[in-house]
Amino acid sequence: MKLLLKISERLALIVLLIGGVGMIMSTFLGVADVVGTQVLNVPVPGPRELTESTMVLIVFGALTFAQIRRAHIRVEIAYLAVGPRFRAVMDVVTDVAAIIFFSLIAWQGLLEAQYSMKIGEATSGLIRFPLWPARFTLVAGASLIILRLVLDLIIDCGRIRSGEPQPAPSI
Repeated sequence: MKLLLKISERLALIVLLIGGVGMIMSTFLGVADVVGTQVLNVPVPGPRELTESTMVLIVFGALTFAQIRRAHIRVEIAYLAVGPRFRAVMDVVTDVAAIIFFSLIAWQGLLEAQYSMKIGEATSGLIRFPLWPARFTLVAGASLIILRLVLDLIIDCGRIRSGEPQPAPSI
């Protein structure tokens, strides 16, 4: 269990860092395009297409990392007003709902990725980027957060029995 937690944390951190690099690249490319278009009258080809493709990595890297830190939005006033056992029950309900939600995203994303690869779907524009890698990235990102949610579900079920508070995030 501890090994799986460590692996999921490392993967989430790697995906978060890659997403951060993608965001920096998108930012610089966007600025270069604006300056090129407005100042030099020479637009940079491909910033929109690159940004569309890296958004999936940026979002899903952050989602899994936020789950590890238990930093998703919740009604703190209600959560903090109850004891540790009832907090664990609330966390279990949240974990199950999120597992269902991201499982549906992964399932439909996989179908879309397979279809996109089959038809050779690509972005429109000066530079044509294939869309199937971003769609498979979505499936991988959803699968990573599902893995983390399942691990958290196991921990939270144990917290219901023991009455222990939520463990502090390690990263």
